[in-house]
Amino acid sequence: MRTGHTALMIADYDALRAFALSLGLPKVEDSTGWGRPCLRAHGKMWVWWSPYEDAAVFPCDFDEREMLLAADPQTFTLHPHYAAHKFILVRAGHIDPDWAGPRLTRRWREMAPKRWLKDWDAGRA
Repeated sequence: MRTGHTALMIADYDALRAFALSLGLPKVEDSTGWGRPCLRAHGKMWVWWSPYEDAAVFPCDFDEREMLLAADPQTFTLHPHYAAHKFILVRAGHIDPDWAGPRLTRRWREMAPKRWLKDWDAGRA
């Protein structure tokens, strides 16, 4: 999924991790999930690489997931493990930072405790 003007596509977990950390969002830490490296935000798994496919896992509602899978099957995929969950896999080398950044930021905000987020937003205003 190429949007045109972006830098290199993200090709592996290390690059995804570096990109996610470059967003400068607080309350993010290195951790593990299911014995594999991940980033946690607010204590919850936030960024990780699928153990089933060479792909990153992103949150995605079911309707959008179906649209993305139909529109760009070279970029997006779904492993049966994730079928019942609101996630989509984005293949290595096809992760556009312009697409990933807003999704990661939105997910980070959704994971934040509401009172903490309100105070953080107020401090940035």
